[in-house]
Amino acid sequence: MSTFNPDQFAATNKANIETLLSLTNSAFANAERLAALNLNTARSVLEDSVSNTKALLGTKDVQELVSLQASLIQPLLEKSVAYARSVYEIASQGQEELAKVLEVQLAELNKNVSSALDQAAKSAPAGSDVAVAAVKSAIAAANSAYDNFSKAVKQATEIAEANVAAATNATVKAVTTTTKAASSSKKSA
Repeated sequence: MSTFNPDQFAATNKANIETLLSLTNSAFANAERLAALNLNTARSVLEDSVSNTKALLGTKDVQELVSLQASLIQPLLEKSVAYARSVYEIASQGQEELAKVLEVQLAELNKNVSSALDQAAKSAPAGSDVAVAAVKSAIAAANSAYDNFSKAVKQATEIAEANVAAATNATVKAVTTTTKAASSSKKSA
């Protein structure tokens, strides 16, 4: 029969509190980064809006207005893509930090369960070795399934990131090409 160990209980609680503090600090750091990104983006958008409005008001004819509008689209698109990438990066880093903490917690839980099973096996009646071995086997199978699932999720995430990056780059190139073609056709007309 197991006995209550206050030192082990205190150590577990301390580790859980430290983990919680680490996650909280990480969440606050990510929130600060996101807030700073949003403030900088808002400032940039405001400055660009003022500058673009002045430029649009300074146009002399419709052709110049259309040409100017076409030239303003490209920087706007590039800044939008950069903002989205930055937000995605912040979110991804937060998710990675959380995944690392969860992996450590899962490893610790597995270690504790294995230790508890070993203790139970020592004090269990004769013939219960088969049951303990079955539980250990089930835990090993669950850990293996979790590892395989985790690897599959990581691979899917990497593929999705690559596809999003490729689609974003293709969109920027398409808009650039269209903008340049529109500008040259307006000038030649």
